[in-house]
Amino acid sequence: MTGTLFLIPNTLGYSEGQQEGLLAKIIPDTVQAMTAQLSYFVAENAKTTRAYLKLLSQHHPLKLAMQEIQISELNVNTPTQALEGLLQPLLQGHDVGLISEAGVPAVADPGANLVRLAHQNGIPVRPLVGPSSLLLGLMGSGLNGQSFAFHGYLPTDGALRAKRIKELEDRSKKEKQTQLLIETPYRNAAMLEALATHCSPSCLICVATDLSLPSESIMTLAAVDWKKRISSGQLPDFHKKPTVFLFLAN
Repeated sequence: MTGTLFLIPNTLGYSEGQQEGLLAKIIPDTVQAMTAQLSYFVAENAKTTRAYLKLLSQHHPLKLAMQEIQISELNVNTPTQALEGLLQPLLQGHDVGLISEAGVPAVADPGANLVRLAHQNGIPVRPLVGPSSLLLGLMGSGLNGQSFAFHGYLPTDGALRAKRIKELEDRSKKEKQTQLLIETPYRNAAMLEALATHCSPSCLICVATDLSLPSESIMTLAAVDWKKRISSGQLPDFHKKPTVFLFLAN
């Protein structure tokens, strides 16, 4: 009998001094309780995962002392050949929690490769309920939630980025499909300017920042209106803050 790979949701971030309140608000109590019973974790960062478990332990006693919990790291630098080793506790019959730095694992997250390998080895996979910035942004945008696509990061080169935006807008117009993007937080302003510049004036663009946090902001405007706000310096408060960009061509 193998163990089960649990996909553990995390908060989308927090403001200083507000971790506890956000944990109770964002992560279901049953998910917290289940997480506290795990002895093995795979995480993007072991240090931040221990901090998360410490916070969780204020509400649910951990199964083991913190120093006895085994946390293996899986991030963008993890070689493919190392994934087999991460499965060993599962193959030995232990349950393992896969936890992201923010939001849900395996969505815009390196954990997807481990989930695929678990399926290939007949290991049960159980996703648990938690926040996804992509879905929260889509819900709050007012754009088409019946057809949408997530594209991750666009090219940083200006010409290549403009070309890609035009391609995605053409697809959006043809299929009436909402396009979702993310950006490194310190480049949020450059992303919004590129969208407002290269999308058609009537294209609807949504900027969703700090989703689920007290500083949350969601705003949908036509590209022409975003250009006016940019030229007058009325940018969203999104500098160095996690942001989802969505747009839908008319």
